[in-house]
Amino acid sequence: MDADRQTPDAARARRLGRIKLLALAAFFMLPVGAGYLAYSWWTPEQGSNYGELLSPHSLNDATIAALNGKWVLVQFDSGACDADCERKHYFIRQVRKAQGKDQYRVERLWLVTDAAAPSDRLLEAISGTRIERTASRSIAQQFPAPGALVNHIYVVDPLGNLMMRFPRDPDPEQMIKDLQRLLKTSRIG
Repeated sequence: MDADRQTPDAARARRLGRIKLLALAAFFMLPVGAGYLAYSWWTPEQGSNYGELLSPHSLNDATIAALNGKWVLVQFDSGACDADCERKHYFIRQVRKAQGKDQYRVERLWLVTDAAAPSDRLLEAISGTRIERTASRSIAQQFPAPGALVNHIYVVDPLGNLMMRFPRDPDPEQMIKDLQRLLKTSRIG
């Protein structure tokens, strides 16, 4: 019998084996192709975070540098704290406490924008909050804000980078979730 000649059954088996091999290769290449197509043409409309992510940039200030190693919730307000200011203090305090065992990783910083002195009642209510004056400092210029700085609550990472901003009157539950995600995924601070 001739070695180059095959029986019809052997040719059919070889063809069937090749088809199975190609089908198996296509099966394993399908997720790769789908991933490529999704990455190339599909962009999600909104992320899963509530706060507005900012392009991270390092803050050059001794106050922030003193808090390196901690996540910092920053607010700018007048020393004569009005109702909106007090509400922000309340939100920041509650968001920090809601972190449970990780609350020690979060610090609160109030950057007072004028020479007014905070009331004793307020100082007692926000005990544990670090208070600094920004009147003669350039730190305020390092925080981007559409409108006034008092309209936001900022998040600074443990390396001293400004990275997120929340609105003046945030949804505390969403803010808690964002901070929990940051603390869970972060190996620093």
